[in-house]
Amino acid sequence: MSASQVQQEQFISNALPSREETQAKLDLRSVAASRIKPAQEYTLADRLETQVDRFGERDFLVYGGQRFSYREVDERANQYANTFLARGIQPGDVCAMAMENRPDFFFCWFGLAKIGAVTAFINYHLKGRALLHALESTAARAVVIGEECLDGFLETEQTADYPRWLVADSENPVDRSVLPVSLDQGFHDEVLTAPRVRPDAALRAGIKAEDDMLYIFTSGTTGLPKAAKYSHMRWMTSGDVMEVTLEVTPADVFYCCLPLYHGAAATSVTSTALAGGASIVFRRKFSASQFWSDVRENRVTIFQYIGEICRYLLNKPASPDDRDHSLRCMLGAGLSRDVWTRWVERFGELDIFEGWGATEANAATLNVDNRVGSCGRVPFWDKTNLRLLKYDTVTQTHLRDAEGRYIHCQPGEVGEAVGMIVNHPEIGAGRFEGYTSPEATEGKILRNVFVDGDAWWASGDLLRYDEDGYCYFVDRIGDTFRWKSENVSTQEVADALGDFPGLELINIYGVLVPGHEGRAGMAAVLMQPGRQFDPQAFFTFASERLPHYAVPVFVRVSAMADMTSTFKLRKIDLQRQGYNPALFDDPLYVKDDQAGSYLPYSTELLARLDLPAFAGES
Repeated sequence: MSASQVQQEQFISNALPSREETQAKLDLRSVAASRIKPAQEYTLADRLETQVDRFGERDFLVYGGQRFSYREVDERANQYANTFLARGIQPGDVCAMAMENRPDFFFCWFGLAKIGAVTAFINYHLKGRALLHALESTAARAVVIGEECLDGFLETEQTADYPRWLVADSENPVDRSVLPVSLDQGFHDEVLTAPRVRPDAALRAGIKAEDDMLYIFTSGTTGLPKAAKYSHMRWMTSGDVMEVTLEVTPADVFYCCLPLYHGAAATSVTSTALAGGASIVFRRKFSASQFWSDVRENRVTIFQYIGEICRYLLNKPASPDDRDHSLRCMLGAGLSRDVWTRWVERFGELDIFEGWGATEANAATLNVDNRVGSCGRVPFWDKTNLRLLKYDTVTQTHLRDAEGRYIHCQPGEVGEAVGMIVNHPEIGAGRFEGYTSPEATEGKILRNVFVDGDAWWASGDLLRYDEDGYCYFVDRIGDTFRWKSENVSTQEVADALGDFPGLELINIYGVLVPGHEGRAGMAAVLMQPGRQFDPQAFFTFASERLPHYAVPVFVRVSAMADMTSTFKLRKIDLQRQGYNPALFDDPLYVKDDQAGSYLPYSTELLARLDLPAFAGES
């Protein structure tokens, strides 16, 4: 640790606020979380139109060289709303949407909300079975497809069973003459010529704040992604809570470079900016080379990050103007202690709100004290619905007391974060809204945890806390790993690759990569007798079957016929060995996108791919 890091650690330790001081900040968040009542007839559309009437000519969205005022956004959303009505979409209907970060994403989403319909955000990397599952599990009446996201739909012919409405993309046009007739190319023209007047608010009559407004897909521990339900209330409440936390004003400018189909960008950034009358500067995709110029040119004050983005930015060469920027705070998740310290050291002091939560979560933590490395503080456990249940990572089971009850962790102990489920007609906080699948919803609930009849949402995340109540993220449990900001189901990857020619068995797991957030996907494969592993064929096969972030980074070719005979224990052993060939004799390959193949492991290859050597987890 450098002298400056030590000095910063000492400063933080000396400046540690009392538990009461931290709780006072959290109490402000609690008050904001209680503003909207479940039974209120109050929706995203009502909030949008209220803010438009307040801040009509102020910038709301800034994209490239385009600026859209609150009023312009409202009018563009009205055009979508009136087009949807003309095409038969009714209040309560679900319409899916696959689109990259661009203005029409917001216009389409807000337009659906204006007529009381529900939007299902589709991950535009999906194709095949996963894409069909997304449409089926949300009961979508139709799907709006950005021109830039057509490939997955064209490759998945069964999507033609749904009305597919195309939205042009001037930045990524396609040859329309070769598109199938089942794609409705006239939809966008109708939108552009539709009336800009607001649809009758009576269309939303009877729609309550607790009703569904949005479906966002999140990976579970097994199987295909699940559609998490987001009510109007929960979406707006997240904005209300973060508005008071960040002390947002109309002068603030948010920067969004995360995919809008993700929870963080579509919920936290958008709802908070709207609540405060602020602006959102957003980019199609994250660019490390353009990040600081975007911040400076647009006077960005608030940035939502993931840890991987911060690491990328720190890897860029230092510049004399590194501290010449307008950022006053940043919020997000996955910022390691080392990256946090290096960030502040290089780019200057600012408030960092590192948090923990999930798209479907009914409990969360947020670091409101700038405590390096922590994802939040629980000053008093009796004032929160969060608990950490003692968990054995070897057997992957919860520990119980003599009466068979779960055990809350003591400081330093690792446990699964769970949130007590609150079901009260007047209280929105603490609700678990679940998924579109009742079975998936029930699968995330633990019952009779501390007393008979209680119910707790199980996060699947391991946390610990210290003597001062500060929480720290440890890892995920089960069969999910996180890579490149995406949650990946190991079962889904195994299912997709299980019929690779000549394959006998496949085991998918995540391995730690020093200096990188999350875990990289790794496959241990066993080939059939007499069949050799073909690294180039496996690369092509996996790339065609999976989104890029889910394709295994490493492949270990095993010779053991009993590779999965003790599946859980062996997976843990595989994870501990990681991709260090000194710990095993099996051939090891590394994915090289440039070569279009998996190449034999070498330190030179790792260096070229910006992957450090690794000595396992033990």
